[in-house]
Amino acid sequence: MTGKQLPDAGADWATLKGEMLDMAAGDANWRGLKTAVYVFNAGDEARAVGRDAYVMFMAENGLAPKAFPSLDRMEREVVNFALDLMGGPEGAGCMTGGGSESIFMALKTARDWARAHGRTGTRVVAPATAHPAFNKAAHTVGLEIVRTPVGSDFRADPQAMAAAIDDETIMLVGSAPCFPYGLVDPMAELDALAAAHDLWLHVDACVGGYFIPHAEAIGVDVGLWNFRLPHVASISADLHKYGYTPKGASTVLYRSPDLFRHQPYTFDVWPCGSMSTPTLAGTRPGGSIAAAWAVLRHLGRAGYQAKARDVLETRERIQAGAAKLGFEAVGDPKLGLIALTNPEKDTLAIADAMRARGWVSARTGSPPAIHLMLQPAHIAVVDSYLADLAAETRLAPKASAAAGVGHYA
Repeated sequence: MTGKQLPDAGADWATLKGEMLDMAAGDANWRGLKTAVYVFNAGDEARAVGRDAYVMFMAENGLAPKAFPSLDRMEREVVNFALDLMGGPEGAGCMTGGGSESIFMALKTARDWARAHGRTGTRVVAPATAHPAFNKAAHTVGLEIVRTPVGSDFRADPQAMAAAIDDETIMLVGSAPCFPYGLVDPMAELDALAAAHDLWLHVDACVGGYFIPHAEAIGVDVGLWNFRLPHVASISADLHKYGYTPKGASTVLYRSPDLFRHQPYTFDVWPCGSMSTPTLAGTRPGGSIAAAWAVLRHLGRAGYQAKARDVLETRERIQAGAAKLGFEAVGDPKLGLIALTNPEKDTLAIADAMRARGWVSARTGSPPAIHLMLQPAHIAVVDSYLADLAAETRLAPKASAAAGVGHYA
């Protein structure tokens, strides 16, 4: 079977399942708890709830709320849950297919809001650590991302961002946390900057939106970061990350319905009449909406707080164990994502060796670091991870001068 042509005859499920299992043999072993990126594993029970809810509504279409009022209700409740968690119960928003789409919609909405208020500028100022999805979205909707250096703490530098603001600027961006290092930008300072220049402030909480509120509830303090700040206009937050729902599910949220009304697109010069869609997609899979609603309801605040405790304990134990081996965390991580760099050793060589042992993670290049996005299930493999890390660190070559610590610029 070459996969170049659709076969003339169909195949039974047993045959197809066998082929699929063969193809998956070389995939990252997330079920074996050795994957710290791409998959968010909250355990078998939460995964089963998401799977069963998805299958239950897999044929339904989120494009048609009048045909499927159940999906409309579930999406509205998911958005309400999110707004409440993020300090904006009077706001509005919707679900999207992922963080990139949420970011896309936020930029498009900010652009259209600016135009509605007589502003023709096209510049968005963001720290160098902001996700590449901002550039992708800006390229698509005719905006320009101006990236500024981060500070010595690897977080957004408000002074550098202030220096980049000009008459063409319509939007500022901060992360909660940024993907490279897991650090929450100084959002209160960015909020003041947005107020001083009357700019739209977007918080990219795709990683932290469904984690930080529960970490805060058990004592973690990352500072103000959400709609509790008076000038935050929009937030992107992924359900399929620390919300532990099946992919693809994210939310894009706005401080008020008045801001959200700039997001939908309507076309009415068409033989079928008017068509309006809130997101980039037309058809939206009902399974993603139903699964998100079900997992949120299944875990509840208590369940999410318990998962957050496991993630935080895992990160603290790995950070402490790695420190004994000469590793340093980049910045001061307080959540579930950490970047570990070893000034004396070739950190990326260690990352390669850990990958050969089956440990799949991302990495950063500036500084060179092993990037771990930890999950609740990882609490069971902390000791084995640290044992392998110790073995590979002992064998690793020394760091070269070319791999010195630096900042994104």
